[in-house]
Amino acid sequence: MIEPVKVIMRYANGKLIKGYTNDFFPNKPLFHVRSIESRPTDKGVEVYVKELKAVFFVKDFVGNAAYDEIRHFAEGQQYSGRKVEVTFADREVLVGSTIGYDPSRLGFFVTPIDPQSNNLRVFVISSAVKNFRFL
Repeated sequence: MIEPVKVIMRYANGKLIKGYTNDFFPNKPLFHVRSIESRPTDKGVEVYVKELKAVFFVKDFVGNAAYDEIRHFAEGQQYSGRKVEVTFADREVLVGSTIGYDPSRLGFFVTPIDPQSNNLRVFVISSAVKNFRFL
């Protein structure tokens, strides 16, 4: 059994769910999420990936709304993969790096450039992307 991880799911329609998952796989069309109020024994609700904008794997559920994330690569900064900028249909911009971008897939992982970000990594749903570019 995989250890549960903290996730925040943002749906394409703007709905937000915070919880835990231990069965998310980037090539699977659905996974389960237990809400932050649920018991560890609860199975959780089914989440269909195609309905989402992104799955944010986070350090904590609160975050810091006042924090302004860094959106540029610093000189000499280490990163894995290729530098990218993702603009979602709702105009949110995510800057980071990716190893496996393929627009024909359901989605792809981006590691945010800012190490102080609450997001450890983000699974971006390809259908929610308005613009993608390598930096």
